[in-house]
Amino acid sequence: MHPRFPTLERRALADQIAARILQLILDGELQPGQKLPPERELAALLGMSRASLREATKALAMRNIVETRQGDGTYVTSLEPALLLEPLEFFLALSQSNFFHLFEVRKILEGSTAALAAERITDEEVDYLQECVHRAECAAEDSEAYLQADLDLHNGIVRAARNPVLARLMESLSALTWASRRRTVEVPGVKVHAPKDHQAIVDALRARDPDRSRHMMLRHLEHIQRALEAEGWGEALQDEAGKGPEEGVRPPSGASGSSGLLEYGANSGPMTSTRRR
Repeated sequence: MHPRFPTLERRALADQIAARILQLILDGELQPGQKLPPERELAALLGMSRASLREATKALAMRNIVETRQGDGTYVTSLEPALLLEPLEFFLALSQSNFFHLFEVRKILEGSTAALAAERITDEEVDYLQECVHRAECAAEDSEAYLQADLDLHNGIVRAARNPVLARLMESLSALTWASRRRTVEVPGVKVHAPKDHQAIVDALRARDPDRSRHMMLRHLEHIQRALEAEGWGEALQDEAGKGPEEGVRPPSGASGSSGLLEYGANSGPMTSTRRR
């Protein structure tokens, strides 16, 4: 008697199609602004039904990766970072509990990452991190340059930890942390104090001191949290501990709903179309 295999649901098929389209974009086969083949043709090329294809394109459209133009077909969007981040920014703006829970995860992962990096980092990598600190210090008036320097530093620490599983975990959070860091960088005091914290982290890494490296990273994250508390988030953040997502509170009166709690991403920003080499 043959085993009974479950029939694949349309949702699972749609996910497979969406993944294939995403891979074509990442491989550079589909470029920003490029029109996808007509629905009937594309469904035949993918070996899937048109109904499943419609489900997939609808899901990609919700993420601002493709757009359907009435009477003209489906196109890859511009894939600009601001466009791709809109759904994540909406998620972060819904409730402070989203920021709080992400911040907790970041403390767990980044503290351990710094400790591992202290044991495995090379002199060349320390010098690179020092360069990132200097770049951030010189970019106090240029938010984009500052964010890039900050991102490069945190990426460098992840690489120095030399743990592929940990790196993968950090990568899985990269888009979410990127969305939030773009806002928090404008919180008063962050661009002034963060480079000092980064310097303390680099000094601990240069000394190959795991405990101090972990401590300095956690202290850095605490400084970020205190900067947010000074903006009116403190009382609400304390109330979030132990609550489930459905119990999350809205931003307090006077606090901007678009504020973020995390200004630093662990990895790269949102997806961009790049042909693999």
